[in-house]
Amino acid sequence: MKKITQHNARSATGTSPLHTSAKVAALLLPLAFANSATAATDLVEKAWAQGRILVQPKAGVSLNSFNQILNNHNLQAQANVALSAYSNGTSDAVDRRSRAHLISVPVQSELTLVKALSNDPSIEFAELDMRVSPSEISANDTYFSNAWHLNTMNLPQAWMTSQGENVVVAILDTGVDATQPDLVDNMLAGWNIVSGNSDISDVFGHGTKVAGVVAATSDNNSGVTSIAWHASILPVKVSNLSNGHAYWSDIARAVTWAADNGADIVNISYAISSSRSISNAAKYMKTKGGLVVSSSGNAGKDLNCTDNPDIITVSATTKSDTKASWSNYGLCIDVTAPGSGIWTTRAGGSYGAVNGTSFSSPAVAGVLALLKSANPNLSPDELEHILESTANKDMMTTEFSSYYGHGRVDAAAALAMAMDLDTTDQEAPSVVITSPTEDSVQATTFNIDVTATDDIGVTTVNLYANDKLVGSDSVFPFTFSIDSNDFADGDISFVAHAFDAAGNLGESLERRVNIAHQKVEVDTTAPTIDTPKLRNGKLVSGTFTISAVANDNIGLTSLQIFIDGKLKADSTNAKLSYNWDTTKGARGAHDIVVIATDAAGNTTKSVARVYVIVEVIGFKFFSKG
Repeated sequence: MKKITQHNARSATGTSPLHTSAKVAALLLPLAFANSATAATDLVEKAWAQGRILVQPKAGVSLNSFNQILNNHNLQAQANVALSAYSNGTSDAVDRRSRAHLISVPVQSELTLVKALSNDPSIEFAELDMRVSPSEISANDTYFSNAWHLNTMNLPQAWMTSQGENVVVAILDTGVDATQPDLVDNMLAGWNIVSGNSDISDVFGHGTKVAGVVAATSDNNSGVTSIAWHASILPVKVSNLSNGHAYWSDIARAVTWAADNGADIVNISYAISSSRSISNAAKYMKTKGGLVVSSSGNAGKDLNCTDNPDIITVSATTKSDTKASWSNYGLCIDVTAPGSGIWTTRAGGSYGAVNGTSFSSPAVAGVLALLKSANPNLSPDELEHILESTANKDMMTTEFSSYYGHGRVDAAAALAMAMDLDTTDQEAPSVVITSPTEDSVQATTFNIDVTATDDIGVTTVNLYANDKLVGSDSVFPFTFSIDSNDFADGDISFVAHAFDAAGNLGESLERRVNIAHQKVEVDTTAPTIDTPKLRNGKLVSGTFTISAVANDNIGLTSLQIFIDGKLKADSTNAKLSYNWDTTKGARGAHDIVVIATDAAGNTTKSVARVYVIVEVIGFKFFSKG
């Protein structure tokens, strides 16, 4: 297992194991009623002090040993902190009553060094020098008091750590009104997938509402308060229809476009988790370091679904923290979030309350943006693990529910875990070639099946035959089709390589397969024909029966009788006969040909010229002319 270690992570509800239950274009209805940044951001500068961390050695660690630990990381204690805890005064402690020291570190390396020093057995703890306020963050927007969902998800506490800077959330929807006052400052130039142009005007109004839940400009004395105040919105229009309907094919293409154009999180407020096309696009998104979030739908029904490992599917709750009656549910639900009476932006510059899983989905996308902003090194699977393991389960009686998935998202608990999660990934995937099970194959084509597992996520599997790359696959199950004609007879050595998102390589054991091409016998033997009643010069009259019997060493495909070049009888059997009424033809010579053909195309002909006569009692009249 890779290292996903939580150091003193806080969660209001505890943690639970990552749920692993079993997770053409279709016209979709919007689910509503009536560049990964790695540099330090302005938010990060507000969240903790830049260029310094707090480190405390364990009791009994000498000053020299502590300084050596610091030297190993090219660090030193600051000299301007009052009152040393050591008698020689060469290092300064924060307080006489503690062993904590304020350590100078390079700017933007604070998080990395905290993690590195925390793993040292001589260090009791290392932590960021966090900046706190005497109270929770509270926005001053006009409709903040109406936004019940923000407190339910513990967002005021979460905003003390992250507000979504340097994260791009793609809104795959009906477009976004770029003139909406609460959206204009966070909008990026988007794309219309359907038309293939930059027209992202909102034809239905749905996308503008969704975008406002994620990243409406907040704390600006106007409008509504969003989840990720400073995240960037990337509009990707998937519908030009006035009713907002969209096709799976357009949505799948939109996910790929968003992945290639800097999106960190993709929100799809349509019920698409069962689409394999979109799921494959979502898997591609994960290989680029991003995540796809979608709505469960509003029919109030059990979806009879299984977990989709590449899409986070979201159901909706009400102000009472219970499932909305209209929210779909099932085993594919990963988490739930508020979706009833959510205040957001509207096209044309207005604001209002909306209902639907269309709005619980972007609520989750917004929280993921906060996590990604706070810790850009988190992998997609780590982000999902944090989201699910810190979710509030107060409304549930089990660890997992078809109504709520892992629970209702808790932004503050998730951020606490995200800040303390050790994302060091040095473990390679496990990879095994599972088929063919036989050592020898004779088929022209056969499959090589590979099982590759990784607790963070497998991104690519490459298959090699005799050290030559024969194919790459990034979609589970990993299957490769092999054409035996590409190889000579004999043993072929197959080896599979699996890569995770961190670039770690896992290599399978060698699997040797013997290629034995089927030997094809060349059939050069023609059939034989027996025509007992036919001979050259035979005189015939009345009804004359022509019979033939053919034989072949491999197999006969046809037996034919021709009279004067015209086909009279045909059969695939070895025996054939034809009753010829000679009275209907001319007197004199006629050519009869019997042809036998086998499967290899070999043919044999039996040819005879006969003479039709008129027979009168006591006389025979015929002519050979």
